[in-house]
Amino acid sequence: MPESTVHTTELTSQYISQVANDLDRNVKEQERVTEELAALQEQLATLKRDHTVLVNMQQALGAPTTAPEPSHTDSAVVPSPRKKPALASSARQPAKKAPAQGPRGKKTAGKSAQPKLVDLIHQYVAKQREPRSAVEIAEALRQAHTERTIDTKVVRTTLENLVAKSRVHRTKQGSSVFYTAANAPGQEAASTDKSQPETATA
Repeated sequence: MPESTVHTTELTSQYISQVANDLDRNVKEQERVTEELAALQEQLATLKRDHTVLVNMQQALGAPTTAPEPSHTDSAVVPSPRKKPALASSARQPAKKAPAQGPRGKKTAGKSAQPKLVDLIHQYVAKQREPRSAVEIAEALRQAHTERTIDTKVVRTTLENLVAKSRVHRTKQGSSVFYTAANAPGQEAASTDKSQPETATA
């Protein structure tokens, strides 16, 4: 009986010590995860503020907003308090400087009065009597507006947005894609001209 009692007491003390160590590790792990979570929440809040500033810059420059919107997980993550407003203010400074750094140092007032790229593209396509590819449209706009930087990929994306809005029609000839305005001049006349010889021979 005394030996069994001593053995039981030793096992109990070992369990108590092990549980205490596990509990201590658990508390430390919780503290570590809490610190990482706070850092990630602060980083997420900073990224969201920077994203808003960048979107505003993109709209101010007249470029189409093609960047995907981030998935919202506000219900799962509680935003951290604003601890570093300096980051947002520093991001706003490039936004104020961006219009002044336009091509060839044009006046900011004149630049803000320029039409948007989407309007230039639609106006150009509407004036064409034949389908035009994105490369042809971009090249024509670059020649007509030398003060602007016009990227072919941006033009193609803008054309696809206009197609989605039914303002531009898209046709495919082989591996090439061409675009025409929804009501391009001469389209109806061209279709009737093609049909006249058939009716005449009939």
